[in-house]
Amino acid sequence: MKDHVELRSGAYADSVTLLQVSRAVQAAPGVVAAQVAMATGLNLEVLEGMGFDIPESSPNDMVVALRLDDDADVATALAAVDAALAPTRPASGDTTVAPPRTTGSALRRTGPGAVALVSVPGASATVEAMDALEAGHDVMVFSDNVPVAEEVALKTYAASRGALVMGPDCGTAVIDGVGLGFANAVRPGRIGIVAASGTGCQQLLALLHHAGADLAARGHDGVGVRHALGVGGRDLSAAVGGTSTREALRRLDADADVDLVVVVSKPPAPEVAEALAKDADALDTPVELGLLGRGQRDLTAVAEAVLARLGHEAPQWPVHGADNTGGATGPLLRGLFVGGTLCDESMLMATEALGPIRSNIPLSDDLALGDELLVDDHTMVDFGDDALTQGRAHPMIDPTLRNEQLARAAADPQTGVILLDLVLGHGAEPDPAALLAPAIAAARAERAIPVVVSLVGTDLDPQGLDATRDALVAAGAEVHLSNASATRRALDLIARFEGAAR
Repeated sequence: MKDHVELRSGAYADSVTLLQVSRAVQAAPGVVAAQVAMATGLNLEVLEGMGFDIPESSPNDMVVALRLDDDADVATALAAVDAALAPTRPASGDTTVAPPRTTGSALRRTGPGAVALVSVPGASATVEAMDALEAGHDVMVFSDNVPVAEEVALKTYAASRGALVMGPDCGTAVIDGVGLGFANAVRPGRIGIVAASGTGCQQLLALLHHAGADLAARGHDGVGVRHALGVGGRDLSAAVGGTSTREALRRLDADADVDLVVVVSKPPAPEVAEALAKDADALDTPVELGLLGRGQRDLTAVAEAVLARLGHEAPQWPVHGADNTGGATGPLLRGLFVGGTLCDESMLMATEALGPIRSNIPLSDDLALGDELLVDDHTMVDFGDDALTQGRAHPMIDPTLRNEQLARAAADPQTGVILLDLVLGHGAEPDPAALLAPAIAAARAERAIPVVVSLVGTDLDPQGLDATRDALVAAGAEVHLSNASATRRALDLIARFEGAAR
C-alpha cells in the first residue's frame, strides 16, 4: 500500500460535507482509506492515529489523506476527491432563481412566521442569527462552539423583540409536528416541551411516543407532542438565566392546543431553577419540571409523571436481548455517549451507586478528564461535547471517534460493562447499526464484555427502530428504550461483579 497526503490551503467545506466526500472517495477503485478533513487539532490526531504523516498545517487548510493499493493511480483517486467536492452546476439555460446570499435576504422571500435554521461554524453563527432576528423572525441555532457572551447578546436582543432563539447548540425541535435538526418522528398530540437539552428532549419524545402507541393499542386516547422548543443546553445556566425558556413557556401557555408543558434540562443553575419554578406556577397551563440534578428524577420518571398527570399508567418500557448479556468482566463502568443529557443522567445515577465518575463533562471540576479519555476509573464520555466536535461532524452523524474508543475500552481488562446510547431521528446517521453493531460484536468477541445500549427513537424514524434494535441484539447487546433503565442494568452488572469479588 502507499499513502498520499496533500494540503489545500484556503479550501473549506463543513464537516458533514467532508464526511460524505471521504465516504465517496473511499468507494473509488484502489482506495483503501480516505480522509478529507479540515486540519483541526482533533482531525490531525485522528489522521496521525491512522498512520498518515501530516505536514505542518493550520486549521484553514483542508487535508486530503489517501491510502491506496500499490497499483492504484493517485491521479484517479484525486480526481474522485475533486468530483466529490465539486458543487452541482445548473444546466445551460436553467432559469432557476439564484439562491439568496444572506439570511436576511432569504427571509425576505418568505412569509411571516418562518423560522431561520442556522448551521454554520460557531464563529459565524451569531452574525447569521442576528440577521434573522433583525428581519423579525425566530431562529434555531444548530451550530455549536458559540461563545456564551454571544448567546446572551442574541437572547437579550430577541427578548426585546418578542422573538425566540433556540440554541446555540440546539439539536432538536418540533414545531407543529415538523421536526428540525435531530428530531424524532412522533405522532402529534397536546403536549408541549421546552428543552434545554437535545437528547433529553429526544428521550421524552421516544418514551411518550411509545406510551401513546401502547395506549392506542389498548383502545385509549393516545398522547403526543405538538411542539418541542429547544432552547440550547446553556439556557438555564447562571450566565444565560433562562431567557429563551421563559419565552418558550409564554408561547406554549398561549397555545390553546397545548394541555401540558414539560421542561427538560441538563442540571441547571440552582437560582435559575428556582426562578423557573415560580414562572411555571404563574402560568395557566400546567407545567411538569424535569430538571436533572442530584436527588432529582431521571427522564423516564419524568415521562411517567407526564403520563400520570394526563390520567394514564406508564407502559413497560421495552428491553431486548437481555439473555445475550453475561456478567461484568471487570470492575469499571465505561459510558460512551453521543447525547450530553443522556450522559449527565447516567452519571448522576452512577454517582449514587458507584461514587465519583470521571468525565469530559464532569459533575464537578475535580472529576474532569484531560486529553486521555480512558483512565483507571469509572468514566463517562460525551462525544457530542463542543471540544470533541471542532472540525468534525457530531457523533450522531459520524461515529468514528466513539467507535475507536469502544475498541479501546473493550481491550482494557479493567472494563466490566460498556454503556452506550444510540439516537435515531431525522438528520442522524441513516444506518447507525451498520457501524455500531460490528463494533459491539468485536468488543464482545474476546471477553464477552456486557454492552448495554439505550436506543432512543420511534417506529416512525427513518432509520427503522426495530431493524436497528435487532441488529444490535444480534451483535450481543442488551437494548433498552429508556436510558435510565439501561443505566440501572449496567450498574446492577457492576454491583454483581463487586459482590463476587469480595
